[in-house]
Amino acid sequence: MSEHGPAQRCDVWLFRTRLFKSRALAGQMVEKGAVRIDRGGKVMRLTKPSSPVRAGDQLVIRRGEALFRLVIIDLPERRGPAVEAEACYSLATE
Repeated sequence: MSEHGPAQRCDVWLFRTRLFKSRALAGQMVEKGAVRIDRGGKVMRLTKPSSPVRAGDQLVIRRGEALFRLVIIDLPERRGPAVEAEACYSLATE
């Protein structure tokens, strides 16, 4: 939740963790305001696909009527298999 440390573009992280089928689709969802970030208790709507995300951040993603709250555990270096991608985040419990 620190402002320091390794970071990755939000659209890249969403694509590499297999939450969206393409990086372009991930970027469109960010631009539409369907992705929010909770960093240090401050919730902000992301509007730019290039917004940085870091380990420890929480993302709230709207897909249709459903909301998903994820905690970022790691920043993947590639779009690998689903098991590898799922190890990069966990579902947050309310």
